[in-house]
Amino acid sequence: MFAVTTPELPTQYTPADVETRSYERWVAEGYFGADSGSSREPYSIVLPPPNVTGVLHVGHALDHSIQDALTRRARMRGMETLWLPGMDHAGIATQNVVERRLASQGLSRHDLGREAFVEKVWEWKAESGGKILGQMKKLGDSVDWSRERFTMDEGLSRAVQTIFKRLFDDGLIYRAERIINWCPRCQTALSDIEVEHQEDEGELVSIRYSDEIVVATTRAETMLGDTAVAVHPSDSRYAHLIGTYVELPLTGRSIPVVGDEHVDPEFGTGAVKVTPAHDPNDFEIGRRHSLPSITVMDERGIITAHGPFQGLDRFEARPAVVAALRADGRIVAEKRPYLHSVGHCSRCKTVVEPRLSLQWFVQVAPLAKAAGDAVRDGRTVIHPPELAKRYFDWVDDMHDWCISRQLWWGHRIPVWYGPSGEVVCVGPDEKPPAGYVQDPDVLDTWFSSGLWPISTLGWPSATPDLARFYPTSVLVTGYDILFFWVVRMMMFGLYAMDGQPPFRVVALHGMVRDQYGKKMSKSFGNVVDPLDWIERFGADATRFTLLRGANPGADVAVSEEWAAGSRNFVNKIWNATRFALMNGAAVGELPTDLTAADRWILSRLQNVISAADAAFEDFEFAKVSDLLYHFAWDEVCDWYLELAKIQLSEGRDGTRLVLGHVFDALLRLLHPLVPFVTEELWRAVTGDESVVIAPWPVADASRVDPAAEAEIATLQEVVTEVRRFRSDQGLKPGQKVAARLGLSGTAVAAQEGAIRALLRLTEPGDAFTATAGLTVAGVNVEIDTAGAIDVVAERKRLEKDLAAVRKEAAQAAAKLGNEQFMAKAPQDVVTKVRARAEQAEADIARLEAQLSALGV
Repeated sequence: MFAVTTPELPTQYTPADVETRSYERWVAEGYFGADSGSSREPYSIVLPPPNVTGVLHVGHALDHSIQDALTRRARMRGMETLWLPGMDHAGIATQNVVERRLASQGLSRHDLGREAFVEKVWEWKAESGGKILGQMKKLGDSVDWSRERFTMDEGLSRAVQTIFKRLFDDGLIYRAERIINWCPRCQTALSDIEVEHQEDEGELVSIRYSDEIVVATTRAETMLGDTAVAVHPSDSRYAHLIGTYVELPLTGRSIPVVGDEHVDPEFGTGAVKVTPAHDPNDFEIGRRHSLPSITVMDERGIITAHGPFQGLDRFEARPAVVAALRADGRIVAEKRPYLHSVGHCSRCKTVVEPRLSLQWFVQVAPLAKAAGDAVRDGRTVIHPPELAKRYFDWVDDMHDWCISRQLWWGHRIPVWYGPSGEVVCVGPDEKPPAGYVQDPDVLDTWFSSGLWPISTLGWPSATPDLARFYPTSVLVTGYDILFFWVVRMMMFGLYAMDGQPPFRVVALHGMVRDQYGKKMSKSFGNVVDPLDWIERFGADATRFTLLRGANPGADVAVSEEWAAGSRNFVNKIWNATRFALMNGAAVGELPTDLTAADRWILSRLQNVISAADAAFEDFEFAKVSDLLYHFAWDEVCDWYLELAKIQLSEGRDGTRLVLGHVFDALLRLLHPLVPFVTEELWRAVTGDESVVIAPWPVADASRVDPAAEAEIATLQEVVTEVRRFRSDQGLKPGQKVAARLGLSGTAVAAQEGAIRALLRLTEPGDAFTATAGLTVAGVNVEIDTAGAIDVVAERKRLEKDLAAVRKEAAQAAAKLGNEQFMAKAPQDVVTKVRARAEQAEADIARLEAQLSALGV
């Protein structure tokens, strides 16, 4: 056990000296552990499992910072808090990593065989996998490490086999030939999430099939598998051709002309080629019209159709087919380059091929309906609410889900085939009949991660964790996987848990972009490495930069300059707390004889606590961050500490208790956002064990003091305007000058001492002569600047400023007097020019008055 000691604060905050030490102490003390037997209100989050192949990137850093802020606040609010960590086995990505390692040794997985290859993957996982978990500690993730899970561990494997068996027995899993996304490089089917669409340069070729029918295609090689031409039934151009046949060029085959309402008569020529084995829309047309499906390329993308193109790669066959059509006089038009959206494998960037293949599918209709109903009836709330429409767009129109993958790493499909074609699905406590052979495919990674909220809590067993922490409180994730992952978890959770959704709230955030709103990309050179920022600026500054831009559902802009600004904020809090401690700040019962400044800061603190609570509940992390930033920097540091210095010099010991109270509460409010620096400072201020387990501040309505707030607001107005006036008069900020204050009857009549101290104004002597003055909020201020400034130098400065302002005014006036400019310029530009002209005139009047006040 670590001893509880009050840290001695060095003069400068060095994150590297604090972060590792603090995190190790938190884990050793068990602060992050959850007790399923506790009677406290539960609060639970399951961490979206990062890939075992991954490292902490800026998207993870944002996602984890939000979840950690929610978790730490819930823990401080006295809830039984579980943030459950883990990793996804990432089927394709992990298999690719290990295959590349084997290739460097001149081997392939087939040289090893399935069992030996899987053993190699487990060896890699133990040796190199899961680097991201250590990096999560650097960020400060307060997860319960004792409950860490992996999608291939024994418990989760049991959950996968159980749900598959139940779905199979309920007729919701089936095997069929369908069009799927196929990666010729990875040699497997892909889910939608594993396909990235981008604009590629291709060609659009128009081909004459007959005197009356011309079709256009970007994949000319697939025409070798055409089994029909489709037109809209009501298209008058082609109605007489429906039911007739045309000769398919280059093949000698005759194919029918069919009428199908799927065809858009306004698009292109209104006639489309139908290749059922190589296009999802064509496949559906083929089913409706009982067309044959002819596969013309193999799983490597090599043409298999008999003829001159057989053996060519698909991209070699494409120009060869076009050349043959051109030679046959069949090419009507060619458009290149032709930009169009093309799917690529997210792992190897190979162009994905739509392919007719025998695969396993989930029949999603009843599951998707349940997922939609759970949001519509409020069992699960999507935040921000405007993104619910996107959710419904998916669940209300879902296609059956292809769940089989032609890989060796993953959960193997628990289906066995008998010698006479028998099919048996085997549950976790069952054994296959003797002589049966298991299906060679594995399940889509999203199948196991779709079980994450229940499998990690022990399902299918009725565990204390499942009873206590399900449904989970909130899922925090990016809006980009609302369909791919969130919907799958909703479907499985509702199905397995008798209509209980996996989470009460889905809180969606956006993507991290650079300061110009541009997507981060290595090719753009704008990618942020959060580990680099943690090394340079500290984990707290990295987190605060991300959270300060995190509005619900909106993209988050960040820059290195803003990270440096966050580091400055962390340093500001450090230095301010050191000042408070050096001046005897202490935590104790507050006295009753408080000054207006003391009552003001305590009142403002209550308002900030209430506003922070409201923003946290609405997942407004940018608002929370901005609120606490300005309260800490502007109100506590810039105003109250300056007023406290004056009060301490006057011997007001109660101010020390107010300082202690304010910093105690402020550090607790900031802790969910910047955990490391607040831990070090809070322990120094309070002498207590840890801010991690300290109670969350609660607003005290009896401390709200409108009168004190009004009085100090007036003081701030007076001080701010007089400081500006002093500067205009050429007085240096620290320069003392005699002044007469007319405070009688004003809101700050009792604040003369504070006003004089803050403004460096001395009492007027017998020789006092008012040479400059102003009135602010009813307070009349007269200043004697005689001898305080270099009149000649000040006159030169003012004359230079006046000349510049007059030039600005003349330029603005010229534009406003230019008829062509006024006729052509946008209204907002004209408005800005008018505003510049008005400001210039005001500045001219001010500078002339200052020159006049200087005299000769």
